[in-house]
Amino acid sequence: MATIAPSSPEKPTASTPVRTVLERGGYRYPPGLRRNLPFYLFSRFFRANNPILLFEYLQKQYGSVSHYRLGPNHIVFLNDPELIREVLVTQAASFIKERTQRRMKILLGEGLITSEGEVHMRQRRIAAPAFHRQRIAAYGDMMTARAATMREEWQPGVEIDAVAEMMRLALQVVARTIFDTDVTEDVQTINTEVNAIMDLYNFLIALPKAEALLHLPIPGLMRFKEARRRLDAVVHRMIDQRRRSGEDRGDLLSMLLASRDTERDQSKLTDEQVRDEVTTIFLAGYETVANALAWTWLLLAENPRAEAKLHAELDTVLAGRLPTLADLPQLRYTEMVLSESMRLYPPAWAMGRQSTAVVELGPYRLPAGTYFFFSQYIMQRTPEYFPDPLRFEPERFTPEKKAARPKFAYFPFGGGNRQCIGESFAWMEAVLLTATLAQRWRLRMVPGQRVAVQPKITLRSKYPIRMVPELRA
Repeated sequence: MATIAPSSPEKPTASTPVRTVLERGGYRYPPGLRRNLPFYLFSRFFRANNPILLFEYLQKQYGSVSHYRLGPNHIVFLNDPELIREVLVTQAASFIKERTQRRMKILLGEGLITSEGEVHMRQRRIAAPAFHRQRIAAYGDMMTARAATMREEWQPGVEIDAVAEMMRLALQVVARTIFDTDVTEDVQTINTEVNAIMDLYNFLIALPKAEALLHLPIPGLMRFKEARRRLDAVVHRMIDQRRRSGEDRGDLLSMLLASRDTERDQSKLTDEQVRDEVTTIFLAGYETVANALAWTWLLLAENPRAEAKLHAELDTVLAGRLPTLADLPQLRYTEMVLSESMRLYPPAWAMGRQSTAVVELGPYRLPAGTYFFFSQYIMQRTPEYFPDPLRFEPERFTPEKKAARPKFAYFPFGGGNRQCIGESFAWMEAVLLTATLAQRWRLRMVPGQRVAVQPKITLRSKYPIRMVPELRA
């Protein structure tokens, strides 16, 4: 098998893990690392530049709840579905997004991913009609048509990079759904600048007080500012052109420009707010779907039994014709394949919150300002909820097995009042694109290549996924 799951890092050699509860200042902290995290600078946590390794280590050493410090900050890592529910649902009023996610505001502004409180609720009310089922249903045939064009372009035995191909396909879909256009020069510019900014993401997160330093001539920040300037110029020009034309082209941009806060004051989004939502939807609706599809092709190539069941369903349900929105309820195994793929390789691989008040979770009492992290990647590979977790088994997602698991054992789209507003859209897109391509092709892995995850804003493949198309008999 080509898949390489990240291995647990070496134990920090300078400290023996502490398993006892730490009581300090009237608070009770979970067990965890004895020393401040920077003390382990030369451990694999840092050398690999992969925070998943730290989360794996904490879960393995301390179980479902653990604690460490980063400078003066207390951080709690949760790998328990009920405690994750407490943070995202039951006690949600006591939490805001943690610092690294809030820092995404320097790219996404006050979009749905980054905004908080009443601002977020207003943005969600205004944007919700753009994601109504009847609205997004109109995009189904377009998605299938784009995938059908791609499958005509592939050639038997001619190697492709599954990541690049799925990025290309997802870009075509997002260009049409947001802007009702093909991949024009403007759309390609947006794509280029968003990718440039994402490549700087880890730098921006690691740089203390990056927001306050944007005016300084720091090379990484200068590259970020220039990429954001070019991105904003294109998006604002497209918004201005659409406002002046007054044309409703049936795309998400038209919907956002026309939407009002019908529950409150009938106000509309400003141009800056539309910019924030367009950039957010572009990022969330493009990179996440493309990554999910690329990992799915890899897993199908490694698991011929599941691949055969997928093909059998497509042959039975579709009988050689292209899929449509009406076929989605019958494409159950296709959906289960994608569910299992996103279990193993969730595009959104971790989340975080920061407490705004004293919080009690189980036996622990934690001060205001504590950071809480939980990882879909770690939670969804926990044997207690997914036996033999590295095995690819779409049957884990039958209705009966889904009902038997706690809700937050599997949460690729988040949860609570901030659950992804585009979840239905993403499922429709992923199923239709997968079904269309898999009708005609199998993809086979090129032997001897390296496969590893690269956790940035989304869970990318660190290397190209090299595959060879093979026509189905």
